[in-house]
Order: sequence, then C-alpha cells, then structure tokens
Amino acid sequence: MSTSVGVIFTPSREPEALRDFVVEAERLGLDEVLLFEDCFRESGIATAVAALAATSRIRVGIGVLPMPFRNVALLAMEVSTIERLFPGRLRLGVGHGVQSWMGQVGARPASPLTLMREYVPALRALLAGERLDVAGRYVTLDGVQLNWPPASPLPVWAAGEGPKTLVLTGEVADGTILTTGTPPEAVTAAAALVAQGRESVGRGGIQPLAAFVMTAFGDRADARLAAELAAWGYEGERAAGVAGSVTEVAEQLRPWVDAGASSLLLQPLDDETDLPRFLANCAEVAALVR
Repeated sequence: MSTSVGVIFTPSREPEALRDFVVEAERLGLDEVLLFEDCFRESGIATAVAALAATSRIRVGIGVLPMPFRNVALLAMEVSTIERLFPGRLRLGVGHGVQSWMGQVGARPASPLTLMREYVPALRALLAGERLDVAGRYVTLDGVQLNWPPASPLPVWAAGEGPKTLVLTGEVADGTILTTGTPPEAVTAAAALVAQGRESVGRGGIQPLAAFVMTAFGDRADARLAAELAAWGYEGERAAGVAGSVTEVAEQLRPWVDAGASSLLLQPLDDETDLPRFLANCAEVAALVR
C-alpha cells in the first residue's frame, strides 16, 4: 500500500487564510489538505466546500466531524451533495468528538461506542443509496433514502484512539484516522486492533490508516515542536512529531510509514508564520517519502 502525503489546515488560523493555503498545496503537488472541526472554531463542511471549489485536483479531508453534533441523515445529505459536485475528492471522517465540547452543546452521548456502532453503518448505507428503517439508541430513521446519493462509493473513515474504538473502526468503517501525537509504535498497535475488528465481522483486506504528525522546519525546530507538544498536553510516548531539515523530517517520518500509515498528514505548529515555506518544505518531504 503506497503512502500519500498531505497537510493540515488547523482552525487556529482564520478561515480566510484557507483559500491561499489549499491553492498552494495543490500547486505544489501535495496529495491532500485535511481540515479539523474543532469546537467552536470553523465548520468542517463549509471549509471543505470552499477548499474544493478553489481547487481542481487535490483531495480535501475532514478529520473529523463529531457524530453527536449531526443527525446522520443530515450529514449524508451534506456529503452526498459535496461528492456529486466534486467527485472523488472528499475524504470523509467522523468521530466521537471531544466529550467536553459535546457536553457544552448538550450532545454528549452516554455511550460513544454505541453511537459509532449505529451511526457509521447507517451513514454508509445512506450514501450507498439504501432506504433505511432504524430504531437504535441514538440513530432513528423511518424510511429515509437520499434522492441524490453519490454516483460512486464514498468511503467513510472513523477516528479512533482507545482500543475498543480502534477495533470498532475496523468493524464498521472504511478507514481509520489516528489522532495527533500517535507515535509509530502506537500506529503498529492500532493497525493490529483495526485488523482484529475487520476479522471479527468477516471483512477482508487491509484497512487504510491516516496519521497526523506535528511538523516543524528550520531554526529551533526541535524546541518549537517540544513547546507545542507540551501546550497540547502530549507527554511521554505521545510527544511524537518531526522536526529539522527536509531530509531529516523525511527520515523521521519513515517509521510511521513502516508502521502501516497509508496517509501522513503533516500539521504545522501554531507558531508557524510562513505557511508558503512550510508547504514547499512539505512538498519536498513528500517527494522523498512516497
């Protein structure tokens, strides 16, 4: 399985900076721009549409849309419309959402695992054009069917961190998204858990995995990376990222590829002020890693 290399546009930056970022990423030949939907910053759906409309080739991912936030039928309508307008260019990711944020909007589920178990299969079925009747704990659908489902299959990726969630993503999703601060050895462990989930329900093949990696280039790169990881609360083995020259960063990313990451999404630090230079460096890294 080949490895794609993309970049992350973090919502710590103003929305109006997105267009130049994604246009330049496409010009440089990067595979993907991935967007966060962190509460209460920028909409993943709105930014994805804007990024797709501003470009013609690059894949646009959302990592991830919190399931408690959206009725599954509404999300199916939204992403089906996007897929039909921009065929084959959206990477759809859903997840539990940060539970404290979900609590702030009155949407915190008592059982996030049950929600994922109901939600992802329903979303995949709706996007496949099926008519659904579901009476679950969290998902209720009465004869729901999209009028305009995607013309081609749209994979649904799910985010996982804990062992139970990772196994579940293997059972119900088409791909698994791993959070920032996941070191290579944890990618290896995650791949095994995802495979266990696939095998438990009789699914064949290898599930693709996407890993987010904080990335810093240039002077004081190591110190800047360490400070950002600490600010995010990533300690011990979770203090995982890459820093240095283009060649050094490419070498440091190799263990993620060897561990089974099929997609690497390079995340600029919040203190990064020269995004064009960051993107140019990422493009050089991609040429060495692919």
